[in-house]
Amino acid sequence: MRIAVSGSIAIDHLMVYPGRFAEQLIAEMVEHVSLSFLADRLEIREGGVAANISFGLGRLGLRPVLVGAAGPDFAAYGERLREAGVDTGSVRVSETLHTARFVCTTDADQNQIATFYAGAMAEAGRIDLAEVHRRTGGLDLVLVGADDPEAMLRHTAAAHALGIPLAADPSQQLARLDTAQTRRLVEGARLLFTNEYESALLRERTGWSEREVLRRVGTWIITRGAEGVSILEAGDRRSDVPAVATDDMVDPTGVGDAFRAGFLAGLAWELPYERAAQLGCALATSVLESVGTQEYKLLPSDVLARVGRSYGPGAAREIGARL
Repeated sequence: MRIAVSGSIAIDHLMVYPGRFAEQLIAEMVEHVSLSFLADRLEIREGGVAANISFGLGRLGLRPVLVGAAGPDFAAYGERLREAGVDTGSVRVSETLHTARFVCTTDADQNQIATFYAGAMAEAGRIDLAEVHRRTGGLDLVLVGADDPEAMLRHTAAAHALGIPLAADPSQQLARLDTAQTRRLVEGARLLFTNEYESALLRERTGWSEREVLRRVGTWIITRGAEGVSILEAGDRRSDVPAVATDDMVDPTGVGDAFRAGFLAGLAWELPYERAAQLGCALATSVLESVGTQEYKLLPSDVLARVGRSYGPGAAREIGARL
């Protein structure tokens, strides 16, 4: 199964604030916030949702196609991705704009405040998905992740026109999308990914109820942090997969991307949705226990041990036969 992952490619600046954001917020002053949080740690890491998901898929033995735009500073990053098994032949490299930057501060409660600078991502709409399809000999699935909004809409329309199954993952860009745009990104998708907050925002943006969304997509996967994952399908069909527990939470950045990589790998291996979600949860916890979105160690023995402890030996055997 050949999977193309479109979306942001970025450099992450990750900071840790040892206090709690909530303690600094004054309810009657939220319309005039002017705060500075003194961080005691800074990590600079390579990231971006499409690159993170592609990295995870590559490490699992697939050869995903990364579709996104980066700056002239992408050379070393691109080499690292290729070493991880990612096809970077469809990355557009801008001549004038820096690779996007994600600046994020995490507090003691794992709450985050972040700013994203688009940079070269503004040129992502110039990538022709039909050309990617031809170059790679055919795509079996396209994930449209957070990117320049026009690029997201263009890739969605192209995937439908080419008859390629689509996974819609608008995530952070829901805040920028209007009703018509959000509906165009969602309708007809084989898979829809959101976290719990984004699921409510998506309903608000589309004006559709949960049932109306499910009439328009194949399967809706909602990540719920420590509560795990819900898999929703039309006809009131729902399954809930608990998270893989950990006592060593370090940094939540990139956890959702790792889940998506594991879930999509499970689909590529023709595992049922529940097993794919269990694999995704195991990868997500691996990322949660490390700083940076691509710094985790992906050892089959470790992944299967996590799966076995959380979901039982049967799940470990079924996933282990593919891993």
